[in-house]
Amino acid sequence: QVQLVESGGGLVQPGGSLRLSCVVSGSIWRIYTMGWYRQAPGKQRELVATIASDGSTSSADSVKGRFTISRDNAKNTVYLQMNSLKPEDTAVYYCNIQTRRWNGGLDDYWGQGTQVTVSS
Repeated sequence: QVQLVESGGGLVQPGGSLRLSCVVSGSIWRIYTMGWYRQAPGKQRELVATIASDGSTSSADSVKGRFTISRDNAKNTVYLQMNSLKPEDTAVYYCNIQTRRWNGGLDDYWGQGTQVTVSS
């Protein structure tokens, strides 16, 4: 079974930093993209950032210049470095991966989420 386990969330003051990690395990043919999404209470889940297997990245306008996504393919781990945090960043952050099956199909997997709270 494929598992995604997030860590690194917590309470931080505005302007502070956190680093989220997501470790992927299980039977996977190949991981194509890895990403982070977030969801605040009463709001829809939104894309934060993604990183492809070639290292190319994309991110939401709201986090550009503050958040950096990276991946360590050898460790099957994706990171999200969050700097200059704002109260608006408060949400549950979810790790996501897209994988290819042996037969060529694509699958999505999600972690359980980690809470990030930015408050003074």
